[in-house]
Amino acid sequence: MPRPTATRKRRRKVVRKKVCRLCENRVVAIDFKDVELLRRYQTEKGKILPRRITGNCVKHQKMLGARIKRARNLSLVL
Repeated sequence: MPRPTATRKRRRKVVRKKVCRLCENRVVAIDFKDVELLRRYQTEKGKILPRRITGNCVKHQKMLGARIKRARNLSLVL
């Protein structure tokens, strides 16, 4: 006996486009000594969060990566 077909409609999850918070605040340069800002863009283990998760633009993501690596080198962050 064939199963009846489901007449339920699937709901699509509405995803809001992520906006670069650094562009919103008009940040020109990121200071590697600003540990609180840098920690916001890292995991607990110290890995840098990707753009698709943070919503950063390319310019700020590259800047963040360089500043986090510099702060790691000076042992300011993990």
